[in-house]
Parts: sequence; C-alpha cells; structure tokens
Amino acid sequence: MSTTADHAGQRSLAERLGVQPGMVVHELGYDDDVDEELRRSVVERSGGELVAEASDEIVDVVLLWWREGDGDLVDTLVDALTPLAANGVVWLLTPKAGREGHVEPSDISEAAPTAGLNQTSSISDAADWSGARLVAPRSSRSARR
Repeated sequence: MSTTADHAGQRSLAERLGVQPGMVVHELGYDDDVDEELRRSVVERSGGELVAEASDEIVDVVLLWWREGDGDLVDTLVDALTPLAANGVVWLLTPKAGREGHVEPSDISEAAPTAGLNQTSSISDAADWSGARLVAPRSSRSARR
C-alpha cells in the first residue's frame, strides 16, 4: 500500500488516521518492529517530523505503539494525555492477532475508560498493526487546555 493516495483515489494511512497537514504528531513506544510505512505516511502528511518521547510540546495526535508485556496500559495512556491538545487524538497501535505482542481488544476496552478515554473507531490498514482511536470525552475536553 502506498503512503500517498494511489491512482484509484485511496486515502493514505495517515489520512485514515485523520492526520492533516500542519498537525504535530507525538510518537511513543517506538521500537524496531513498528510499521515504517505508517510512520513515513504520517511524516509526509503532517509535513513535520514525529515529536520524540521526551518532548513537552503540545500535540494534535499521539501514536502509541503498544505490545503485550510493555507494562501498564492505563498508566501509559494517562501519560499519553499529558502533551495532547484538548481536541487531540490518541492512536493506540497494537500488533494484529497472531503477531508477537498482540494485545486483546478486551484489554484496550478496559484500559481506555480507566484512563479517561473513549474508543471511537479502529483501523487495520497497516501490515502488522491495528489501531484504536481514543479520545477524551467531550466534557473533559473543555476542561483541558
């Protein structure tokens, strides 16, 4: 799959994630198993490099690569909210079923509300990774930044 729209008009991976030109995207959980095509697509679409984990910059999107055994998902999701703008989105990216590090969907559906997030949609367009779109409920968004 191309990182840009193909001849048939399909949207890029980044577009499917809702990334728009000029958005600031923060990446957490990077390792050598991440989907490089998805990362390239996000950089190309946003027009800027991915913000490193140690940054304190306010961001529009958090890409969180998460694998079974990475620790406490709730704590990590709460940490992912810290740099997120009020209308921002967390994309929780986990290995697909049958891949090493796969995370059960029930683990995500339990962790997200505990961290103060709602799952609004999911994607499975990347080769080895699925994504869950997580957002803060509208009432708590207005209280943030």
